[in-house]
Amino acid sequence: MARDLKYTRNIGIAAHIDAGKTTTTERILFYTGKSHKIGEVHDGAATMDWMAQEQERGITITSAATTCTWNFPTNQGVALPETLPYHFNIIDTPGHVDFTVEVNRSLRVLDGLVFLFSAVDGVEPQSETNWRLADNYRVPRMGFVNKMDRQGSNFLNVCQQVRDMLKSNAVAITLPIGEEEDFKGVVDLVKNQAIIWHDATLGATFDIVPIPEDMVDEVREYRAALIEAVADYDESLMEKFFEDENSITEDEINNALRKATIDMSIIPMICGSSFKNKGVQFMLDAVCKYLPSPMDKEGITGTNPDTDEEILRKPDVKEPFAALAFKIATDPYVGRLAFFRAYSGRLDAGSYVLNTRSGNKERISRIYQMHANKQNPIEYIEAGDIGAAVGFKDIKTGDTLCEEKHPIVLESMDFPAPVIGIAIEPKTKADVDKMGMALAKLAEEDPTFVVKTDEASGQTIISGMGELHLDILVDRMRREFKVEVNQGEPQVEYKEAFTRSAQHREVYKKQSGGRGKFADIVFIIEPADEGVVGLQFINSVKGGNVPKEYIPSIEKGFKAAMKQGPLAGYEVDSLKVTLLDGSFHPVDSDALSFELAAKMGYKESGRAAGAVILEPIMKMEVITPEENMGDIVGDLNRRRGQVNDMGDRAGAKTIKAFVPLSEMFGYVTTLRTLSSGRATSTMEFSHYSETPSNISEAVIKKAKGNA
Repeated sequence: MARDLKYTRNIGIAAHIDAGKTTTTERILFYTGKSHKIGEVHDGAATMDWMAQEQERGITITSAATTCTWNFPTNQGVALPETLPYHFNIIDTPGHVDFTVEVNRSLRVLDGLVFLFSAVDGVEPQSETNWRLADNYRVPRMGFVNKMDRQGSNFLNVCQQVRDMLKSNAVAITLPIGEEEDFKGVVDLVKNQAIIWHDATLGATFDIVPIPEDMVDEVREYRAALIEAVADYDESLMEKFFEDENSITEDEINNALRKATIDMSIIPMICGSSFKNKGVQFMLDAVCKYLPSPMDKEGITGTNPDTDEEILRKPDVKEPFAALAFKIATDPYVGRLAFFRAYSGRLDAGSYVLNTRSGNKERISRIYQMHANKQNPIEYIEAGDIGAAVGFKDIKTGDTLCEEKHPIVLESMDFPAPVIGIAIEPKTKADVDKMGMALAKLAEEDPTFVVKTDEASGQTIISGMGELHLDILVDRMRREFKVEVNQGEPQVEYKEAFTRSAQHREVYKKQSGGRGKFADIVFIIEPADEGVVGLQFINSVKGGNVPKEYIPSIEKGFKAAMKQGPLAGYEVDSLKVTLLDGSFHPVDSDALSFELAAKMGYKESGRAAGAVILEPIMKMEVITPEENMGDIVGDLNRRRGQVNDMGDRAGAKTIKAFVPLSEMFGYVTTLRTLSSGRATSTMEFSHYSETPSNISEAVIKKAKGNA
């Protein structure tokens, strides 16, 4: 296992739905010798899509990790004598917005990303979302334009879209030879040579041929653009460029391109067709050449939980062990698995680690390297690698695992809040206990899946990122946990907010023989400052009118009250409370009295502080034939949608709009009817916005009816 980290690549494959992520991963497994048969998504036989639900629907639901080795550089499919085996950890991520959590947590632990685009559809909505996530985590990436064999494919058009829509410096390092059905090879602009793949060998071998005559001018133009982009980044090459651009060598281009990619100044763009086995090995070579190894980062910074000092952990086996758990999964054979990325040090199977969140020691009895849903046991794991641990008691997504004597807390992950919920109940008495266990396990695996009990009705409400998300979870309860449940109608996860400032005095008095209860507080309640989430509590009490020991109870009261808004009982995300004054009784006052006064004051002051209901607004894109455009826009307007952009894509029209989630249930069926099944739509959560007064009233009325 002891390997030079320089030759390790931790990469992810991300893209919009149906751009070909899983197909590309399947080809990688075939070419690296990991699988001897290519699994196809449409046959339900893809190695990486191992869940029954994934195989039935032909979509990826959970991010699957695998490990393989690639000999680089290759020549005509045969490893050269001086080839080096590169070790790849690959994570294949889902494209559906409902499973964004899987992309989010994978990006947190990866060093590089291969971003797939469809040569026909270009940059699609989920491409933008995943691109932004990758920007947040500063993950260097390269673009692979897939489906070059499809009608309407246009590589240079997609490169332009990446520049315009994703505001990135996309630079083509290949050009396609032939297009659509005739796509047969690429021109490598760095080496200035053409490659034609052999169909008979599943694209594993190729010929190096002269650049086709009709492409000479185009190749010259785009090679000059590539050299210019590289020279722009590297000053030493700039001087050479002005003297004679042809004097810049292939190695110099590669070195500068690697630095610029790792620095996220350039996005190298290549093209291929994974389904037709063209361009995948070229992409693997490019990953080795341009994407970073764990050594390319100076290290990862964390904080010391005891002193709050910043600590840097280098990607070195000699450093103390530090790792981040990024996913919890349940396996029927080995139990609970914690996927983790080791950033420094070494961990042996059977040894103990400290979980800095819980402060407890955890014994890692076994360590596995994963290949989709199969585990290969290994004796230890070292810095820079990704593995899965078994035998722990309490590890959650985002926990830091480290050496006991050298504690560190690594930055965790932020997950979006759920936007849609459904009520569920067990079908039979026997399912009651099983349902509780199943929900607890599923919630542990997926941080965007929330289970709560509605206090008013006593129902169990499960919330998630979309209808498909909840559909899959209910299906998993049935298959994996053998729990049958009845489902209610989908419900929107509304929130409440305060819109203005209000001052309020709350006096809580109770006399019931013997010692009474007394608390008196004066406070201002208002919207929190921008960017603040949760309760912003300011204590401005002068002269001890409210004793210091009661202040935390008042804060606790407001914090607890925020879980239920004053209008319809929906959660309030952020709030600012300034405690101005108050009074107490030397005998009757206690901590609980002040906590209750805060809760009552919050409810009473809600109207004066302009409490409103907020609803989730979805960002959606519809792709439709031109003749159906009017009907679809009309339908979106009826659903309170705001159309903000119309454009063209691959011979069809695109409509972008913001639409309230509450109006979108069953939209797919309506869209099919309006367009005779020819239009498609994608939808993702955008933001919360105030609901119109008539809808607010209906929501409040419904909430009070349930209570």
